[in-house]
Amino acid sequence: MKEIRDLIWKDIKLELRQQSTLNTMVLFMVCTIFLCYISFMLKIQVLESITWNTLFWIILVFSAVNSAGNSFRKESTGRQLYYYQLAKPESIIMAKIIFNFLLLLVLSLLGFALYLALLGNPVQDFGMYFLSLILGSLGFSASLTLLAGIASKTDNASGILAVLSFPVLLPLINMLIRLSKNAMDGLDVSASYDEILTIFGIDLIVIALSYLLFPYLWKS
Repeated sequence: MKEIRDLIWKDIKLELRQQSTLNTMVLFMVCTIFLCYISFMLKIQVLESITWNTLFWIILVFSAVNSAGNSFRKESTGRQLYYYQLAKPESIIMAKIIFNFLLLLVLSLLGFALYLALLGNPVQDFGMYFLSLILGSLGFSASLTLLAGIASKTDNASGILAVLSFPVLLPLINMLIRLSKNAMDGLDVSASYDEILTIFGIDLIVIALSYLLFPYLWKS
């Protein structure tokens, strides 16, 4: 736990010092949401709830791929060798997942606030929608961090990550859209138990696989 805590704090200090990932992703989300506002709200005035929800998750997915994809790409070979001697691979992957989860959660909340301000508020159950953002951020960070580690061992990391991420994230995105749509419709919590348990199960499975498989990847 001390290794994980120190590695997370290291990533936080580097991000606060450089602010490369956070500033880039915030700019990306602001520009994308504003383009959606210009394209839809200035013409049709009212956006259907299913379109509203789908657009928001599309923005979050691309933001997650771009932010989590830098997990290992920004680490030099010499620094990775230093980490190899300093910490366990399980600690490294868990720290990366937690850091990316916190980063994606911040981006999700900022994007959601701006999205509400520009494209209206069709959400009836904010608690359930925030739960979908938390579970989605955790699932995206766990899946994409492991995939970024795999892609970093290839010559074309960005292309490999894009190819691998779509089939892996598709079941998770499907369940997240269902859960968030239930929140927008104001359905009772009991109507979303299946989606919540499925998403939580997917998150746990991916985290467990990352913990078990990353040491073999790290040794290469």
